[in-house]
Amino acid sequence: MKTNSTEYIENNKELDSSDPSASLHAGELTCGLDFLTDFWRDKYLREFIRDGGSKIKFITGRPGSGKSHFLRLLTELAGKENYRTVRFSARNIWMHDFKEIYVEIFRQCDILSCLEGISRHLISEMGFSREDIPEGMKFIDYLSHNGSGDAITKREIRSQLRQIFLENSLLDNNFALACSMLTGSILGYPILEEQNRDLLLAWLQGDRSVKLSQLRALDFYPSRITKYNARHMLRSLAEVVRMGGYSGLFIAIDDLEILTSRSSLEPVHYTKMKREDTYESIRQLIDDIDSMKNIFFVYAFDRELADNENAGLKSYQALWMRIQNEVTGERFNRFSDMVDLDRMAMQEYTPEIIQEISRSLVRAQDNFTLSPVDEQTAREITAQAKTGALGIPQLIINAMQEVNANV
Repeated sequence: MKTNSTEYIENNKELDSSDPSASLHAGELTCGLDFLTDFWRDKYLREFIRDGGSKIKFITGRPGSGKSHFLRLLTELAGKENYRTVRFSARNIWMHDFKEIYVEIFRQCDILSCLEGISRHLISEMGFSREDIPEGMKFIDYLSHNGSGDAITKREIRSQLRQIFLENSLLDNNFALACSMLTGSILGYPILEEQNRDLLLAWLQGDRSVKLSQLRALDFYPSRITKYNARHMLRSLAEVVRMGGYSGLFIAIDDLEILTSRSSLEPVHYTKMKREDTYESIRQLIDDIDSMKNIFFVYAFDRELADNENAGLKSYQALWMRIQNEVTGERFNRFSDMVDLDRMAMQEYTPEIIQEISRSLVRAQDNFTLSPVDEQTAREITAQAKTGALGIPQLIINAMQEVNANV
């Protein structure tokens, strides 16, 4: 069966990071990219981010340069390093309102699993083991069954919850109180009715249908989550993720070039005002990133977004000044915050690696028949990439399909 290159790229773009087939492709197609992904894994995922730092990176390149695949591969690596991972496309989420970004991150984070981890830590701090508690039984019921559910023990549970959440300076007070009550519901004390639990989760997710008066009945007096406080809420979410036993929060955002698209077929369309609001939102995130902990953001976009003087990144100087590379050396800099995959490929992709990439594609893609490229074709791809409109990975796919069509 013959598949065109555009269909191949689009099919792989839409794969979710939780899809096993996406992980399979990402894990098998690492040729050349491991020059960068292994470095980021060692320097950032295993050290800087895990130790409490936060970082924003930008990935760019021509169409077909492997940006989406790079994000899938890095997301897979982050998952293996015990990060909560989030990956989505700017084609599906409005980027000009940071609340929308926060909501999507929250949705993919599964905060209840993080609070489960915190509850296990609290149980351990009180001298008990979660493994000793029968499946399906809450901690307070276990204590009562063993004659320990007295007032002193209940007071200690409250004290632990207050110390873990309300005395943590990295947590927003309202966010901390909501998480404290939700963790109490996991433990079985303090008691929280299911409908109130759902209300708290809906508020945390920025659901505007939640009436604040309903929350006041719980002695909870929060304000709504908006684009103005969403970054602060994200910092709180990252801290809860860390306290839940994870290394940190990894967030990959693809297709940011949608900001400059004029196509009426796109699911979202950005006016000049919304585009500049997006750039300002990213600028604010860059300025706030040092106040956050254990967060790694990676944005990916086609070169058009960097090269377009009228609508691209350069059109918003306050942002461009923060992300442009001040010093450009002859060698590719793996510490750079603005990563050009085309430049990396020209430095690292030898004809031998290009051949190996094509062989990996044959092994990984069993839904259509392709033949790997020979050495001469690999050399031609290297030469074509210097002046062509496509990145090397796309040129490899095109060459493989051309060989297959002639068979």
